[in-house]
Amino acid sequence: MRTLGPRGAVFLDRDGTINAKAPEGDYVTEPGRLTLLPGATHAIRRLNDAGALVIVVTNQRGIALGRMTDADLEDVHAQLRSILEEEAGARLDAIFHCPHDAGACLCRKPAPGLIYQARAWRPEIDLARSIIIGDSRTDWAAGQRAGLSTILLGRDASDLAAAVDALLSRPAPFRRRFPPQRGLHLVMP
Repeated sequence: MRTLGPRGAVFLDRDGTINAKAPEGDYVTEPGRLTLLPGATHAIRRLNDAGALVIVVTNQRGIALGRMTDADLEDVHAQLRSILEEEAGARLDAIFHCPHDAGACLCRKPAPGLIYQARAWRPEIDLARSIIIGDSRTDWAAGQRAGLSTILLGRDASDLAAAVDALLSRPAPFRRRFPPQRGLHLVMP
């Protein structure tokens, strides 16, 4: 696995990586249904402290199916940001989501569109020095297609905390900080 350089970013999947997944066929549609996984808040804080740009890339098919709205998702993400801040003083620099059904777009993982949107937002991101951490093969495939290093939970690390431990155990993974831009929530059309 390559070492993250001065312009590398850490891309995180959401469901199953940061928070518990809803049961199969169900979705986290409201803030009260959001349960963060053990160690996730402190793992993200450690990435923040290391100077990483931390970006969530998440498929949210529930919007396409009419089970939630963009406003519902914004409420869930506001709750996520609040929990991160309250529990660990952690932050997400951006959240990109795909609201489409499978096969309807180029942003839904395993396509790399959300990663490319993040790079368009912050052109200084060097994808060859970046990494994606996720719990499914679609996360892994999106990272591979965009040229990122990958950590697949359940295969390469047991959870987000273990993945961050492995990442930060490498020499100087981040050499400069990206200036934070709090509160950003982006959608691909």
